[in-house]
Amino acid sequence: MPRPRRSGRGAVGAVTTRDAGPQVLTAGRVTLRELAPTQLAQVADGQSGGLVWIDGAPPEGTSTGARMMVKAVLLGTHRPGWGSYAITRTEDGVALGGIGFHAAPDADGAVEIGYDLSVSARGGGWATDAVRLLCGWAAGQPGVRLLRAKTEPGNAASQRVLARAGFRQIGVECGADEEWFLYELPGATVRSSG
Repeated sequence: MPRPRRSGRGAVGAVTTRDAGPQVLTAGRVTLRELAPTQLAQVADGQSGGLVWIDGAPPEGTSTGARMMVKAVLLGTHRPGWGSYAITRTEDGVALGGIGFHAAPDADGAVEIGYDLSVSARGGGWATDAVRLLCGWAAGQPGVRLLRAKTEPGNAASQRVLARAGFRQIGVECGADEEWFLYELPGATVRSSG
């Protein structure tokens, strides 16, 4: 049986387990389950990856994140812990959406997160709980100094999630056909709030 480790940083009452396999992070009603490479490939194709999804299949953003991680695995740049996770209800293991990192922390100690929820899971605080839990774990890792996220300007719900998790909007990124609001959360802020 995996030996739970209490995380005293970032997520009050959080427990981390890893038994030579994917990481599991739990805090109260939410559990984040790291997706193993075989699960990533399945979720990337819109399949269940062995999970029971609240709306029958992973949401599109979760599949997109899994595709990013499949590429990282194939390129040899994926690092365990720094990939995609399923957001699940602790009580019954039902998957509500996905959350994860775009890559491992860069040389400056910055790491970007992304997340989404199935339609049926929205509005219940699940994303906020998941962002707090994942960022709490990340901030407790050596060398992590800054957490980043971005949202589309029209995604007010995601902007509220980031604000409740302590992120601050720091600017706007404009591309050829898109615009993003940029958010940051210093790792020290997460560590001191736990």
